[in-house]
Amino acid sequence: MQENLLRDSFRGLTAFVAVARERSFTRAAAQLGLSQTAVSHAVRSLEKRLGARLLERNSRNVSPTVEGERLLATVAPQLEEIDAELTTVSELRDRPVGSIRITAPEDAIRLVLMPRLKKFIAKYPDIKIELFADTAFVDLAAGKFDAGVRLGESVAQDMIAARIGPNLQFTVVATKRHFNDHTIPQRPGDLVHYNCINFRLKTHGDLWAWEFEKAGRQVNVHVDGQFTFNSVYDCLDAAVAGLGVAYVPKELAQPYVKAGHLVPVLEDWCPLWSGFHLYYPSRRQPSGAMALVIAALRYEP
Repeated sequence: MQENLLRDSFRGLTAFVAVARERSFTRAAAQLGLSQTAVSHAVRSLEKRLGARLLERNSRNVSPTVEGERLLATVAPQLEEIDAELTTVSELRDRPVGSIRITAPEDAIRLVLMPRLKKFIAKYPDIKIELFADTAFVDLAAGKFDAGVRLGESVAQDMIAARIGPNLQFTVVATKRHFNDHTIPQRPGDLVHYNCINFRLKTHGDLWAWEFEKAGRQVNVHVDGQFTFNSVYDCLDAAVAGLGVAYVPKELAQPYVKAGHLVPVLEDWCPLWSGFHLYYPSRRQPSGAMALVIAALRYEP
């Protein structure tokens, strides 16, 4: 009932302002794209609702009454502001705006997100993106995030996962000098005798057990060493500095392997994992800006 009243009042005000400015029902109807009868009915309904005569009508012209002049001076500027805002919103269909917050591991940000988002923000200058580096699984709603990025497509039931990167493989690396001082490990279990660089998980605070697989056999090794980090980049830097053996994404280590700074071992034990996936709530329709981000990040083999 209230919605009908507001709609009728808005229609009546729009018609009244047009007639008062044009001093003609005929010209006002043409401007609004309505019939003269519809405009006249809208104005009369408004007058009846207000209990005041807003327009003086005669055979030659139409002019506002005192009450009409007062209403015109007050309402017309506001209707213009509303019309301008509606026009702006309509124009934004082709120029999306919004702020998107994404939580993602540091390597996902550097390897996947940033290379694609650099082009994206140049194309959509009115979209702002915040990237929060974190390896922990977080409550998106509690953290006020629009989406998260993690390895694998396995996510909670109320989430949708979109693949944004190829399969990922880790590699065991250390400097050649480090391995010259030790025998080369032949099996994952041999790593317990090495000074390994640990990685601490943020979700539970536990040390990550290095995961290996060969011929269907899975082996998890709890390594030990003098250094522990919560960033794979710090683990990699420590390995390059000769401070121990690290287990890091192969793509990050590859430049150092090619340059001869690091040597990979146990390569036939390092499995392929499902790559990075963007996950976001299924219970709500993504905003226009978010839909564009999803499309830009989606992985196409």
